[in-house]
Amino acid sequence: MREQERWAEWCLYMLRGVAVTSRSAVTLVKAFRDLMQKTKHDLRERLPKIYSQDLLNNLFRYPYTKIEFIERELGVSRPTASKYLEQLTSAGLVRKQKMGRANFYINDPLYQLLSGVTLDLR
Repeated sequence: MREQERWAEWCLYMLRGVAVTSRSAVTLVKAFRDLMQKTKHDLRERLPKIYSQDLLNNLFRYPYTKIEFIERELGVSRPTASKYLEQLTSAGLVRKQKMGRANFYINDPLYQLLSGVTLDLR
């Protein structure tokens, strides 16, 4: 660019990249928000006794959670955290996956959303 003095082309190229990335990010954030709202509604409807904003936030912090995460972030005992996760699994809000000796609780819709991210090239 410097040697051929094609700065304008380079700037346009970079601006297009920013625009594409920005559109894709906005699309992802909207989809994330919608999924979180749907999950909030489902959680309140199916499991009102364990619903809390902290629990919902935990389910969306990563595409998976563990008993230890629930204990720490909700300030509950291990048996209570385990009970919450088993109820979430039974309600179909997470999927239990054993890996080694640990159980992971996968938020499949969130995983699908994040793994399906693409750039909007229009």
